[in-house]
Amino acid sequence: MAIMITDECINCGACEPECPNTAIYEGGVEWTWGGGTELDEVELEDGSSVDAEEPQEPVSDEFYYIVPAKCTECTGFHEEPQCAAVCPVDCCVPDPDYEETEDELMEKKAWLHGE
Repeated sequence: MAIMITDECINCGACEPECPNTAIYEGGVEWTWGGGTELDEVELEDGSSVDAEEPQEPVSDEFYYIVPAKCTECTGFHEEPQCAAVCPVDCCVPDPDYEETEDELMEKKAWLHGE
């Protein structure tokens, strides 16, 4: 299950540097597939491809957000999601819309980092 940041976020930014996948971005900031990964090109669900460095629309304009497709819950890096561990207001929580097994999270980690 990916992690999500709730609207209780106080925009402190403590979570962003902790993410080993660069899946966390400040509200209103565009994100890329390539940031923090080894990806060059990504095939999207609709079958189209996108350059990994092409800016993507922000998930939130108001507070920090996590790109679910880049979140591995720190699996393979740490024993627990680091964003949740450092969040002073406990707003980094499991995202019920993105449930994944540990094996799926490890596969995602390998995909993101070219392993």
